[in-house]
Amino acid sequence: MRRKKLTRETNETSIELELLIDGSGVAEIDTGVGFFNHMLDACTRHGRLDLKVTCEGDLDVDQHHTIEDVGIVFGKAFQDALGDKKGIKRYATTVTPMDEVLSEVSIDISGRPMLVYNVEGLKDKIGTFDTELVEEFFRGFVNHAQVTLHINVRYGKNSHHMVESIFKGFGRALLQAVEIDPAVKGVPSTKGML
Repeated sequence: MRRKKLTRETNETSIELELLIDGSGVAEIDTGVGFFNHMLDACTRHGRLDLKVTCEGDLDVDQHHTIEDVGIVFGKAFQDALGDKKGIKRYATTVTPMDEVLSEVSIDISGRPMLVYNVEGLKDKIGTFDTELVEEFFRGFVNHAQVTLHINVRYGKNSHHMVESIFKGFGRALLQAVEIDPAVKGVPSTKGML
């Protein structure tokens, strides 16, 4: 089974995370940041992952360390759970509407970390959530999952809808890219490794 459990302790955060790639969308999320919990839940359900996350972070400072560090641990767990990557589809692109918003998320499980993030027009805050941290979460994930990820919001007005569309699309892209394709023999790369 493609599963990984990780614990990460720093002076800023204490994180326990368990990921099952071939899950059913079960989410148990407690990061101390309500909106972020909601986004991880949306990603999990639409990606049909099983994800358990608890994080105790220095929220008295701000939300940055919590959001970034969860991205780091999620990314590392994802990379480890995938194993040798034999037979995966590797690539996926999803276009996700949410009311007036349309976002596009493209992923390549490439072994090369790269984030392209084109999201314009977000308000600074959604409730108490710092929206600039969306990019930091995905940067942490990409750098430790060793994937290429392009996130583009084509259009939209409501910041909540924009971020939620991204997270749902991200989950859907993960679901498609990690799918085992019986037609793929070995690792889907001309290099013979990812």
